[in-house]
Amino acid sequence: MSEEKVDWYLDFVDSKREPRKDEIQLLFKVTPAKGFSIEEAAGRIASESSVGTWTTLSTLTQETINRMAKAYRISNDLVWVTYPLELFELGSIPQLFSSVFGNIYGMKAVSRLRIMDIKFPEEYVKSFRGPQFGLEGVQNILKVKGRPILATVPKPKLSPSPEAHAKIGYEIWMGGEDLLKDDENLTSQPFNKFEDRVREVLKYRDKAEKETGERKSALINITAETEEMKRRAKLVKDYGGEFIMIDILTVGWAALQTMREVAEDLGLAIHAHRAFHAAFDKLPDHGATMLVLAKMSRLIGVDLLHIGTGVGKMEGTKSEVIRHKEAVTLEDVPQEDIYFSQKWYGLKPVTPVSSGGLHPGLIPALLDYMGPDIAVQIGGGVLGNPLGARAGAKAARDAIDAWQKKIPLEEYAEKSKELKAALEKWGTKSFE
Repeated sequence: MSEEKVDWYLDFVDSKREPRKDEIQLLFKVTPAKGFSIEEAAGRIASESSVGTWTTLSTLTQETINRMAKAYRISNDLVWVTYPLELFELGSIPQLFSSVFGNIYGMKAVSRLRIMDIKFPEEYVKSFRGPQFGLEGVQNILKVKGRPILATVPKPKLSPSPEAHAKIGYEIWMGGEDLLKDDENLTSQPFNKFEDRVREVLKYRDKAEKETGERKSALINITAETEEMKRRAKLVKDYGGEFIMIDILTVGWAALQTMREVAEDLGLAIHAHRAFHAAFDKLPDHGATMLVLAKMSRLIGVDLLHIGTGVGKMEGTKSEVIRHKEAVTLEDVPQEDIYFSQKWYGLKPVTPVSSGGLHPGLIPALLDYMGPDIAVQIGGGVLGNPLGARAGAKAARDAIDAWQKKIPLEEYAEKSKELKAALEKWGTKSFE
């Protein structure tokens, strides 16, 4: 009597399988646990993230067989898996994450697992709204063309009072900046209540607009429980704001999808802060890449998204940052090396935000490879200027002007004491 087959994991590996255009594809980086081959680990990943389980089934039907995910390519530690679209609920990022981020990380056959990239078919992409305003819409709100949008977070990052926060905003707006930005952990603390901050910030915003003749605004952090976020978003609208900021990973994808609908109803643009992203993407062999998180954000429909700098205090290489920028701005993202191509089927581009340890001396080199259609967010590099906050803002704006006019920073600084003070403190840097 022949021995009955116990598991069917290797049935989920098929090197002859060609992905269909209507399927979702994922690229995994896999470190098998001791005693398991890469093929065995790949089969378990495809099985557990689709229709399989640990043993063969008496309830198995042909319909289920047709819905099996397949690991169709394996190269060293990289595994490409294709999934029939019917495995997924259209318009639901939480269900997608439950599938492809779910049980597979806890499997004994896998020591380390990293989702490197994901590719969506047309029907799945079109089940989401995408950005309401996008890059061009944000530029239109601020009346900024041909140069980066410039923003600053007050430092210390938890302003001691709403008025102190707003007065810093006034200073940086008067120095030439476009946006005042709350930091990720400033919401509604006892010393800086949300509604008081909104009222003060937008009062000083109106004053700065009147005095400069330029459009000014604020990225106001509404991060909270979902019903409270709805209330805070309405307060921003009632006081005349144009933007809300959400810590998209800490509130969760479901809350973000809800707030995308609320933002549409209120006509507010969403600034997406990526706080918590490094818990996913910092380890090179585990978690998920920022590229994957950026694609999810564009699907749901944020209007601005932090993507890194390639320099400064945060991790991320120049090539990674460029890949993030292409994923959130291009209509047709080309295939590159191991990474998928992606068509966005008309979803608007997101405004890429570079932030984290920037200062005026880094701006020209940053813009050389990022271009002008971005937002540059500088905190300490503005408020650490020896001449003060307004001077720090002017130094950053002057650095952008110097780049636009192709004038070296040191030469431009001879006519800008603010920029000169910044360069004397932090210097300059080029990117190789």
